[in-house]
Amino acid sequence: MSSSARLRTVLADALTEDGALTDPAWHDAAQAVPRELFLSSYFVRVPDSAPTSYRPVHQGEDGWLEGIYTDRTLITQLDGRVRPGDVTDDSVTGDPTSSSTLPSLVLRMWQQLDVDAGQRVLEVGTGTGYSTALGAHRLGDDRLTSIEYDPVVGRAAASALASAGYAPRLVVGDGLRGDPYAGPSTYDRLIATCSVRYVPLAWLHQVKPGGKILVTLSGWGYASGLTLLTVTGPGSATGRLLPGFTSFMIARPHDRPPRPALPLLPGEERPSLIDPAMIGTWTGSWVAQLAAPAAERMGAGAEQILWDVSTGSQARTGLGPDGGWTVVQRGPVRLWDRVETAIRLWQAAGEPHQEGFGITVSAAGQRVWIGSEDGTGWDLPM
Repeated sequence: MSSSARLRTVLADALTEDGALTDPAWHDAAQAVPRELFLSSYFVRVPDSAPTSYRPVHQGEDGWLEGIYTDRTLITQLDGRVRPGDVTDDSVTGDPTSSSTLPSLVLRMWQQLDVDAGQRVLEVGTGTGYSTALGAHRLGDDRLTSIEYDPVVGRAAASALASAGYAPRLVVGDGLRGDPYAGPSTYDRLIATCSVRYVPLAWLHQVKPGGKILVTLSGWGYASGLTLLTVTGPGSATGRLLPGFTSFMIARPHDRPPRPALPLLPGEERPSLIDPAMIGTWTGSWVAQLAAPAAERMGAGAEQILWDVSTGSQARTGLGPDGGWTVVQRGPVRLWDRVETAIRLWQAAGEPHQEGFGITVSAAGQRVWIGSEDGTGWDLPM
């Protein structure tokens, strides 16, 4: 047995023992697909670097193959253009824009999609092609179409898939618009390996009624939640957020607009009605993002900053001089007022994790709610 095959078996068995991999068919896929063909090089984060730096790891280097079969996400592109092979220095800074997601999450999502043999699947976000290869192995090349936004990433994925012996249908384009060559109700399932601020309407028409969409909802507050929707008709769906902690890079057309350096300007100060650290927790940040979807969140603990670049509205919190917390707000949108209201409603509902939230999509809009459809809710930006 080759080193690669041995490492694949070890990883697949470990994921099964951990409970991440429960379907024998997906275990077979994990054991069969050589992830190294999709990761001839990758970036690893340089510990304690500020700003965050990344070191390229190339094929043949010590630890290259072992790193590939560690259950972790491996960065493959920075700033939408820099790939590991482009770096001549020991390290480089930048924002990750493409990656190979940790295998346990990829396989868990394929299982959560609940896809059966014979069904047609649209994957949005080919990336390196590793997830696509797993899907093609399990379902067959003719049942899977994958769309990649970045043409350079798409070409590399196509080459890697061919090397691995898979030939699903590949498209380069804006996956948020769905398959440009497919008509309504073409697909039984849709799986997205990027996150979105709202569910693209094209998906709700290309997936058949009764079909499922698995996608991570996120936003400019950097909060995320994995969501499984059932299409109820053309342009409509309902679903729930799933347990766990799932995040993906946001689809580039949904990313926040560029902003200048943040000037902290004076505003109106008052006591805060909530502990600002609440919006630094996983679900607390999700609730805050629902309440103020156009705001970017920065800071930590009691010192939080919200900034809506579109209106110039700001909110910043801190410790009060006599205990408690204060907030300073300015601009036409009182961001902290909205966040406080949302957090207190969530607290009144018992502070459920995201699996306590659901979503309804219709011609009227997209609404996330707590508990039931007639419960507390917020509209997603569109």
